[in-house]
Order: sequence, then C-alpha cells, then structure tokens
Amino acid sequence: MPKPKGKGGGRERREKSEKFQSFSRPKVKIIRTSASGTIYIDYKDTESLRKMISGNGKILSRRRTSASAGEQRMLARAVKRARYMALLPYVTTTG
Repeated sequence: MPKPKGKGGGRERREKSEKFQSFSRPKVKIIRTSASGTIYIDYKDTESLRKMISGNGKILSRRRTSASAGEQRMLARAVKRARYMALLPYVTTTG
C-alpha cells in the first residue's frame, strides 16, 4: 500500500469558510399591472430597466433581479426593444 503524501497523512480537512459575500440588494419592482389586470414591463421606462442591466450592459440574471421566469422573459424582451429603439445602449463605453 503506498504511503499518503503530505504532513498529516491523507487529506486534511479545511474549515468551511465563507466563499461568497452575502449580497443583500433591495428588490426592485418594475412590473406594472394594467387596468385589465395583465402584468407587463414597459420598454419606455428606461430608468427602471437600467437597474436591471449590469455595468457592461448585460441583462442581470433572475437571482439578481428576483424575477419569476415569465417576468424575466418580459424583462429581456423590454430591454431588447429599448436597445433597438436606441433608448438603452447595447454596450457601455469605457473612457
């Protein structure tokens, strides 16, 4: 039987450390309800859409936005429409 390498013989167990920082971001609601009761996200509301975009211009994930799957699809569609209409930039410029 081969001898285990290292000081303590075998693998040493490391203490579990906090790998990730706790990130408590306030939840931003951009979902609106119309008079008929349907839920929608308006592509013309660029101020709230900017909060759902990263610094580089990427759409944030559902974990970061705390949106459901349907809301995230509406959010992505609204951001893409706003980009096409030149209300939002596709990428940010560094300078």
